[in-house]
Amino acid sequence: MVTTPAAAALLANHPAVRTRIPYDKHGAESGIAGMVSLIGRLRNANYDAAYFAQGSIRSAAIGFAARIGRRVGFDTSAGRLLYTERIAHRKDEHHAVRLWRLAAGNSAALTADAMRPQLFPGASEREKVDRLLRDVPRDGAKLLALAPGSIWGTKRWPHFPALASRLAPLYRLITVGGAGDAPLAQEIASAAGVERIVDATGKLSLLESAELLRRCAALVTNDSAPLHLASAMGTPTVAIFGPTVPAFGFGPLAPRRAIAEVMTLNCRPCSSHGPQTCPLGHFKCMKDLDAQQVLDQVLALTA
Repeated sequence: MVTTPAAAALLANHPAVRTRIPYDKHGAESGIAGMVSLIGRLRNANYDAAYFAQGSIRSAAIGFAARIGRRVGFDTSAGRLLYTERIAHRKDEHHAVRLWRLAAGNSAALTADAMRPQLFPGASEREKVDRLLRDVPRDGAKLLALAPGSIWGTKRWPHFPALASRLAPLYRLITVGGAGDAPLAQEIASAAGVERIVDATGKLSLLESAELLRRCAALVTNDSAPLHLASAMGTPTVAIFGPTVPAFGFGPLAPRRAIAEVMTLNCRPCSSHGPQTCPLGHFKCMKDLDAQQVLDQVLALTA
């Protein structure tokens, strides 16, 4: 697997991954020199085939220059002219299905278990989460995770504090996310009571976060990375979608899951990623989704 440095760490301990090759194209390995180094490493390994989930011209050129004989990618990718095989990219399928077809072909049999991602936290990840939870009062309440952040402004549901105040009597809450999500976690703690909140924002790696989510009764999350970590760990998930929609192919794959969204807006979806501000100025796709609606879905999912 050729990955970003962050993704390489996420794939640690994975039994299906023989070798992780971090490629820091925006850092230490940027530019032509970094590409040449990677090309040399791949060429020396004598790979028979390469599958291009990331469809840039750069990725395709690296595979071509590495003399990998079979190069398979999507027919919509920018680098498709350098592929030896092209697989149809179907917009009406989940992205996990698209990736499965990329590797196995359009006629391959599909199962729900095959589509769900898998991660394998190890002893070090378990120990880190043990330390995080060591001083959490043991009052019998199950853990429930909240992921209020996103790098895209309009993907951040504004009612997490209100939801947390209603969940706090029922669960021990944990906020998860990056260091930049700490202010959102503080708002949630203020609403729910700091004694009911464990703030894990910025304190865990992606794989450690996956281990933490494994221990939770459920996750409530925006359309962001924790959604996919929970899918990989089988954690029941309520996923909140505003400017984007699950039909783009990135909805939750956890065995028990629910989508929270406002279905009556003609302006949805407004973007493939979610702009920083609402193009129409009203932000109804998130503001009109109230805390009680999401609470009802959480309770139904965890019943």
